[in-house]
Amino acid sequence: MNIIITGASSGVGFEAVLELILSGKHKVIALARSQDKLERLLEIAKGLNPDCELYAIAFDIVHDDYAGLTQFIASNLDGRVDALINNAGVLINKPFAELLEMDFVEMLQSNYLGHVRIIQSLLPQMVNGSHIVNIGSMGGFQGSAKFAGLAAYSASKAALHTLTECLALELADQGIKVNCLALGSAQTEMLEQAFPGYESPVMAFEMGKYIADFALTGHRFFNGKILPVALGTP
Repeated sequence: MNIIITGASSGVGFEAVLELILSGKHKVIALARSQDKLERLLEIAKGLNPDCELYAIAFDIVHDDYAGLTQFIASNLDGRVDALINNAGVLINKPFAELLEMDFVEMLQSNYLGHVRIIQSLLPQMVNGSHIVNIGSMGGFQGSAKFAGLAAYSASKAALHTLTECLALELADQGIKVNCLALGSAQTEMLEQAFPGYESPVMAFEMGKYIADFALTGHRFFNGKILPVALGTP
């Protein structure tokens, strides 16, 4: 399969890439803003599987021009995208009364509009059977526990959840499946930012493996679903 994953430079995205390259059956494009972290990812991946087909590309899904990326996909992935994992995102932890309008703008750009842009740009290269996996959050899951300081982050994730449901309907005639994993805690830098001092029972590599496996097989069983992936709260 030809797989593209955003937010690949750290956390569960980083670990998902390492899981996807192990079998040698997939071509993977890993996108993130940090070239240094992507080079580390590539080094580790080549150590695990020297023959892996991994392209680590510094790319900002919010601000960069997609023309070069789509051309690269046309040249190196035969112009076909089988799975898109929208994992990129950022978090602001700040009391609601102190949030600035630009904080909300940043959350919506990074956690929602960036994913809108990449989905729209890559749709022409998706085929019947392609799978879009949006990485949401229990913070944006309706009816879940909510936490002080995370209003802007949670609201942006809720937008991504609703987009998932809408796209599943709109893309059904093309045979493209769209699902969202509403992640609970995994031991990452973002978790430490949201809940300082808290230790998750789930390690980043475990969640990364789950995401990778779901991208490969989840569309056989689900479409338009917001699936909570959490052991507890947070």
